[in-house]
Amino acid sequence: MTFFDLERPEHAYMFAFLQADGHLTEQSRNRGRLSVELSARDAPILEEFQRLCPYNSTISYRTRTTNFKAEHTSVIWTVCAREFRKELQALGLPVGRKSEIVAPPTVPFSERDYLRGLIDADGSVGLTSDGLPFVSLTTKSDAMALFCTTYAERLCGAQRKPNRNKRDNIYNIPFLNEAGVALATDLYYPGCLALPRKQASADRAGIWVRPPTMRFAPPRRSWSQEEDEVIRTAASMELASEQLGRTLKSCKIRHWRLVGPKRPRVLPRR
Repeated sequence: MTFFDLERPEHAYMFAFLQADGHLTEQSRNRGRLSVELSARDAPILEEFQRLCPYNSTISYRTRTTNFKAEHTSVIWTVCAREFRKELQALGLPVGRKSEIVAPPTVPFSERDYLRGLIDADGSVGLTSDGLPFVSLTTKSDAMALFCTTYAERLCGAQRKPNRNKRDNIYNIPFLNEAGVALATDLYYPGCLALPRKQASADRAGIWVRPPTMRFAPPRRSWSQEEDEVIRTAASMELASEQLGRTLKSCKIRHWRLVGPKRPRVLPRR
């Protein structure tokens, strides 16, 4: 028996959530389990997973001391069914450590519901302290970062070329203002399966309108290899600016980054 049909919105969301926050283990004699541990405030989503899953499962609670709180209560959903675990593996949920190798499914799936599952598990949505809307995803996976940026560019034209941060070696991919509104309203549509608190945050982000006095920054135009070659070989930055249709300032900055600052020529001593 197969359970997951990833073209169904609730299944795509659930599988993405399990890829991000689930932990799959295996032991001898075909034993093992899938477990998901969340803060107790997010118990409703695990209860919904339990309702969707056709196999026997349990939900339990525990309270312990963490680095952030003296008494932290969490909720744990556990499934031991071997058939369920094998199906998860076949779709792309590895056993053990997975954060760097996990990837979107290779079978057809509902992309926006899948991305919402990733955001609910490993991302954020809402308003910044300045009241600006945002959607962001944090991931160690190259494949997940590429999927997120490709989806956002296709949806609203927001181009991102994320780099791993130096402290944690992870991607933190933010979408602000109009891009944040577009993603929030697209992913968190009425009646979708989502964490209630993030659905509420997305609803607040989705109604944001740019104030008339707020300057609009046009999308950045990426530099191509052909343009870089023009910058390197141009007789002057004025000519490069005219040829490329870019500002003189941007050409000078690009030249500095590619070639470095001009240094006075030092003649050899005789």
